[in-house]
Amino acid sequence: MYYIYILHSKKDGKLYTGFTPDLKKRIKAHEGGYVRSTKNRRPFILIHYEAFLYSEDARRREKYLKGGNGKQDIEAMLKTHFEKNKWNK
Repeated sequence: MYYIYILHSKKDGKLYTGFTPDLKKRIKAHEGGYVRSTKNRRPFILIHYEAFLYSEDARRREKYLKGGNGKQDIEAMLKTHFEKNKWNK
């Protein structure tokens, strides 16, 4: 399986969208400060993930979610979370 995931930083309120074949291991890497792009933004909440059989499909979804329409979809899909938690767009 391949996963795309969305993390919400408790520190700066921003989102991080990523791709991985091992979701548990990747989340631990983020939490442990082993991911350069997120180590100064910890702690995180895993707020969403999706599973795919093929890496190409997961990468395509990740690319979409990082774009303009994808960000709007995230906002609509996770509206309740954003209403209850600080979010910096």
